[in-house]
Amino acid sequence: MMSIESSDPMLPRPYRVRRVRREIPDTFTLDLEPEDGSAIPSFATGQFNMLYVFGVGEIPISISGDPTKPGSLVHTIRAVGTVSRMMQKLKPTDVIGVRGPFGSHWPIERAIGKDIVIIAGGIGLAPLRSTLYQIIKEREKYGKVVLIYGARTPEDMLYRKECERWQKQPHLEVSLTVDRATSSWCGSVGLVTKLIPRASFDPQKTLALICGPEVMMRFSAVELEKCGVAAENIFVSMERNMKCAIGFCGRCQYSRSFVCKDGPIFSYGSIRDLLVKREI
Repeated sequence: MMSIESSDPMLPRPYRVRRVRREIPDTFTLDLEPEDGSAIPSFATGQFNMLYVFGVGEIPISISGDPTKPGSLVHTIRAVGTVSRMMQKLKPTDVIGVRGPFGSHWPIERAIGKDIVIIAGGIGLAPLRSTLYQIIKEREKYGKVVLIYGARTPEDMLYRKECERWQKQPHLEVSLTVDRATSSWCGSVGLVTKLIPRASFDPQKTLALICGPEVMMRFSAVELEKCGVAAENIFVSMERNMKCAIGFCGRCQYSRSFVCKDGPIFSYGSIRDLLVKREI
């Protein structure tokens, strides 16, 4: 058994894979636990870890587990690069390195007594799932809670069974949509932005959380503003190609900010102008 005790933020800590779940063909979830049996560090919803495959490399992945259940560390990962494709081959008892948690968090403490609108696209539901868990656990603190989630097809819908369970809960308003329907799909077809004006919330007392492709986040924020939600009450996750997680390498510099240490959660009002610029 390997044990590492260090305060060095660049030194990964060994975690053992406890379970692997296949979500959709190119996306999977890893449940991890410290190899030395020690406690898992607490995290705030929206934060991320750096996951390291020894001898291959590391990537930033948002924590998608339940912050109220510290028994395992959960990450949902899309296999799109060398490291993530190698992670897709991991099996229970395999060991990877973990650094973190890092970054800012979804400011749901600002939503106490207010309505919450959560908008996700594709894999963007993963960084928001931990927030949903916390909101459901503390449901009495908030007003209306709305989830709008879109995927390319029904087969690409993340956490499909969980979404269906959320739809059945009377204290949540859940709207699901796909870009292209199949014969088995009976729900909405179209962009998530079309569902925003139909949702039930008070724009004057709403906190909105958005995660997905940047173009989807931009148009969703614009639609929320049209409905009357203030820009400073709209928050987006700007996960990018982070490499060090502590603002040292400069890989994720976003104008004057570093996504890894100043984000990945930003208010829409603070980055509105940057979102319209290509390749920034």
